Amino acid sequence: MPDEHHHRPDRLAADTGPRLAPLCEDDWDPLTRELLAPIPRDADGHLAHVFTTLVRHPGLFERFLPFGSYLLSEGRLPDRTRELLILRTAYNTRADYEWGRHVPLARAAGVTDEEIERAGAGPDAQGWSPADARLLRAADELHRDARLSAATWSALAADHDEAQLIEITMLVGQYHMVAFFLNSAGTRLEPGYASETLPEPTGAGADATEGAHDDV
Repeated sequence: MPDEHHHRPDRLAADTGPRLAPLCEDDWDPLTRELLAPIPRDADGHLAHVFTTLVRHPGLFERFLPFGSYLLSEGRLPDRTRELLILRTAYNTRADYEWGRHVPLARAAGVTDEEIERAGAGPDAQGWSPADARLLRAADELHRDARLSAATWSALAADHDEAQLIEITMLVGQYHMVAFFLNSAGTRLEPGYASETLPEPTGAGADATEGAHDDV
């Protein structure tokens, strides 16, 4: 598949900080503490930056969290399916943070390290099962065309019920929205996740990312 979906900056310039910094716990007001209380903390005792940054908009955060949590932990899609779709979406949107946080979740769902790396190569890379290739192709079509082709919808329908077909489109859309926020806010990966590096774009679109983030 052509690489036209990679004409995006892959990260903020190295010498800049986030445009929106995570709220330091010492600065949390009572409402912020209440909103963040249900979220599990990382191994170091801190909350993920995505939450401590997004909570700067408390009303939106309060409504966003149940939807995102449902897709992540209560949805109809198998965990492995969900994480493959998220990894491909993170790659397509050049969302370093999204990729870094979801690589461990993908491993826990049974995605191998080889498959994680191959997620950057796309659905036409050798080694995918037909079912996995269909998932990555669906993520690419939604990213590029904002719709699934008739052929991809029909192929997915052989493996998924109606609710799961709906969820595939909503999941990819959700993680596009999150990527828009993370990339624009300049949210930085926590040190414990920084080793999970987003694969570099390959093919015709790779050069388009060079110099594309000079305005940051």
